[in-house]
Order: sequence, then C-alpha cells, then structure tokens
Amino acid sequence: MKLAAALLVVYVVWGSTYLAIAVADRSLPPFLMLSARFLLAGAVLYVWARRSPHGERAPKPTARQWRAAAAVGAALLVVDTGGVAWAEQRVPSGTAALLVASVPLFIALLDRVCFGIRLSAGAALGIAVGLVGVGILVGPSGHIDALGAVVLLGASFAWAAGSAYSRVAPLPSHTFLSAAMQMLTAGAALGVVGFAAGERAVAPSAASFGAFAFLVVFGSLVAFTAYGWLLQHAPSPLVSTYAYVNPAVAVFLGWLFVGEHVGGREIAAGLVILSSVGLLAIRHERRVHPEPIAEALAPYIRRQEARYSEFRGAPRLDQLPRLAA
Repeated sequence: MKLAAALLVVYVVWGSTYLAIAVADRSLPPFLMLSARFLLAGAVLYVWARRSPHGERAPKPTARQWRAAAAVGAALLVVDTGGVAWAEQRVPSGTAALLVASVPLFIALLDRVCFGIRLSAGAALGIAVGLVGVGILVGPSGHIDALGAVVLLGASFAWAAGSAYSRVAPLPSHTFLSAAMQMLTAGAALGVVGFAAGERAVAPSAASFGAFAFLVVFGSLVAFTAYGWLLQHAPSPLVSTYAYVNPAVAVFLGWLFVGEHVGGREIAAGLVILSSVGLLAIRHERRVHPEPIAEALAPYIRRQEARYSEFRGAPRLDQLPRLAA
C-alpha cells in the first residue's frame, strides 16, 4: 500500500506541476513566483536538514559547498525551471512536458562527451529516436511557438549539464541539506533575474495563489519525500517509470482542465520521445557487471559501494529529473 501511494504521488504530483506552473503564470510573474517558491521550500528543508530526528544540529555547510550548490542550483532551478516557467507563457503545459522529456537524451550525450562513457548501439538508437520525436513536435508545420520550444530545449540541456556537474561538485553529503542549499541560492538568483527583467510583485488571483501553494508544498516537499522513500524501498526500474508517466499526466491534465490542444501530431511525438527514453533506460539497466574473482573482491566491493552510494537515503536534485518542474 505504501509503495503504491508513493508511486501515485510521484506520478501525479510531478506530472501536475506543469499545469500548476501554467496556472500560476496567469497572474504571477514567472521568475519572482519561482523565487518565492524555492526560498520558502528551501528554508523549510534547510531547517529540517540541519537537525537530526533527535534535535542535534548537522554540520554547517562550508563556503566551498555553498558555491557548488549555487552552481548546480543555477543550472537545475534557474535556467531549467525558470526557462520552463517562462516558456509556459507561450507553450501549452503538456507540450512543455513532452519537450522536457528529452533530458535523458542530453544526459546520455554529456556522459559521452564529458565522462567518456561509450554509447551502446541501443543508447545511440534511443538518442536518434528522441531527436526524431522532438523534430516531429517542433518541426516547421507544428503548432508550437518556436522561441518557447528553443527555451525548453535549452532548459533541458541545462538540467542535464547541472546533473553532470553535480557528480563531481563538492556538495554536502547530506542530500536534503544539499537540495535545500540549491533551492535557497536559486531562489535568490531568480529574484535578481525577475527584478532585472522588470517583474514586480503583484497580488495573485485565487487560482494562481493556489497553484503556487501546490508547487511549494506538494511539488517541492511532498513528492520529494515520496521519491526519497521509493529509492530506498522500490527497485530502480520501477521508480524510473515516472519519466514515462509524468509527460502523459501533464498532457492529460492540460487537456482536461485548461483545454490545451492535443492532436495526432502531439500524440505521435510524445510516443516517439517516450519510446526513446525507454530505450535509454533499458540499455542502462542491462549493463552487465562481471562477478569478481577472489583476489579482486575488495576493489570490487569499493566500486560497487561507490556506484550505489548515491541511492542511499534521500535523492539529490540531479536524481529528480522533474522535481523542480
């Protein structure tokens, strides 16, 4: 029952954040709205992370860790999530979710370029199929705003780049603390961006305020906790299914509640893009790690511990491809 409930939260809440952003954008300036969202959620998470269940304070972050968190947060939350919020003023929320589903394609490419990870034939096919899907969605005869599509693809690349950097960045080992620091630094940066862009604080409509509260409480806190629990108690192939379900939820909710257009082109492009993500995920799960011989047991254990250490405890932001959406 707990497993099903946690999966339902991740499926529905993260998929619905696209619609929530679109509704919040109706009367709230996008960058200042996100600034307030991340400052509030980050402050709550930071206070919680600095204390253990017994009330003892966790180690204070160093200046070096704050700089690393600011860099990762800038890529993941300022460029990516800020870009999504801005683009959803021009692009339907469901279409935005489909384009953001291209993140795994950029991650695979950056793995090859930055880390020298050789792409298998299946992974290369997945990337090619994904690019075809994006082409179908944003091609010359499509009904999508070109600038909005470019911003969304750029935002997706920023998420992939930030995720790649976070692997080597000197972030705190406490994952909740790291996430909180990224939210706080990104919230401050988004506030600067918003005022520089001429945005001003305004009184939100009831719908926009409700959407904003949903993003803070459910998008940034509840789903985050549910995903962390899943990483501890569910197989990774099952957890990864959110990458296929979120865009479908976003498209359905956009059509149901705000009448966003969903035609054959959008359906076909979505199926192609999600199929490419599936190919990449399958190839990742099928990587074979040979069993060690006796004299190599200790190095093998160290490698395996390093490989799975990122899945212990709560997730980092780079493990949450749509947390910040």
